Amino acid sequence: MDNNKLHFLSKIADILTKELDSSELVRELKTVVSEYISIKDLNIYVFDPNSSTLRNYAENWGIIDESLNSEEKESAYNAYETIHGNDFVINGKAYKLPQTISEISFKIDSLYMPVVKGGMCFGVIETIFEENTSIDMGFLFLMKIFGSQISLKLQNIVLNEQSQINVEFHDAMKNIAKIIETQYELNYIVPLIGEMLDRFISDHLIYVFLKQDGEFKLIWPKACNDERIFEVLNRLDPSYGFILTNDDKIGAFPLLTDGEITGCIVARSMIEKLSKRDIDYLEQLTRQSAVTINRANNYSKILQYATLDALTSLNNRRQFETRLKQEVAAAKRQQKPLCGMMIDIDFFKRVNDTYGHAAGDEVLKQTAAAIKELLRESDIPSRYGGEEFAILLPFTHLDEAKVVGERLRKAVESTPVTIGEDDAHKKNINVTISMGIAEFNPEETGEELFERADKALYQAKESGRNRVVTV
Repeated sequence: MDNNKLHFLSKIADILTKELDSSELVRELKTVVSEYISIKDLNIYVFDPNSSTLRNYAENWGIIDESLNSEEKESAYNAYETIHGNDFVINGKAYKLPQTISEISFKIDSLYMPVVKGGMCFGVIETIFEENTSIDMGFLFLMKIFGSQISLKLQNIVLNEQSQINVEFHDAMKNIAKIIETQYELNYIVPLIGEMLDRFISDHLIYVFLKQDGEFKLIWPKACNDERIFEVLNRLDPSYGFILTNDDKIGAFPLLTDGEITGCIVARSMIEKLSKRDIDYLEQLTRQSAVTINRANNYSKILQYATLDALTSLNNRRQFETRLKQEVAAAKRQQKPLCGMMIDIDFFKRVNDTYGHAAGDEVLKQTAAAIKELLRESDIPSRYGGEEFAILLPFTHLDEAKVVGERLRKAVESTPVTIGEDDAHKKNINVTISMGIAEFNPEETGEELFERADKALYQAKESGRNRVVTV
């Protein structure tokens, strides 16, 4: 083998050992091949058995049906179908290399080489040449080595990506199962499940419905405008599991409790069909979600007569509502002041998304600890739901309540929260809170008092967060 060919293979080997993204890798391969022979383009297409399509490796595995014109697409698919058992497809015809190199040379327009794993072709490398380009047999032998090098690289890439998907799948299953350890309110749990599914099944939109009074109610996200989804929901039957629309772009996976449908997870795509792999993952994730939701329902029933929130040890929502009625009645009877305070942890969702839900739970616990430490014995702090807290301040006027609120806001802001399960992964993060405060008016109800406090909280968040607003 002459020095030019050795230099060419050496450059290819150097490229394949680099940590490059897909587009950079193909671009560098194309540059090196262009130095050796005149080409117009070089692409790598990998066959996806789930969608029965060729995907362009350099374009983030995009389906070539959507990016190539009909002639280019036909050439690529024909090459993939005819190259099995052959070494190349040259100018549209399958070709097998002879045992020895001859002196034959010929003009070439296009060259396809197989991407092989275990003797099976799972894609093609496409090279399009400049007009009037000629090659000889030595070049074909060189390109066969080139194709083998790329095949090995792609095998590792595909294996690593599949391994990463499997890891993310098991993480999603584990995280959904763990929610019940610290949360049991469905209006908090279901959005968490929806977000986890949405991150894992990122190619499709995810919707989570619960059945209430015989009707499917959308719980996550906030809106669904595709009427076909509601048509699919009405066709669900617990006896035959999930159903797909005729175009396989919408799948409805029922949440079951004792054989009864209690909700549904829906996946929708505007582009690709749901693949067999997507369906398998969604079936398993839906089953895990159903178990978690059912356990949350049962746990909620057990705790409905309890008074403390399991995570923060503050009063729970039910106990807060009981105490609110008592304190409003006392304020009216004694003609004493009463203030209501609503608190929300700023950017709490970002904490969950960045560090995980265990970190979010730690933020909730440490914020609750700060609240308890700074309040009087007579004050009544409660976990209102999710990342919101409600506080009753008996015998307190609005200006006094604002002082308490500012003291609490500064304490949270100046105290980093430590997250992480062990010393190697521990990290301090800064957290802030927004707050709305209202003073009770004897002409209103307790619910109206906290509606005003909640509006003040909304103003605090809209005006920049990490602040106290009074009304």
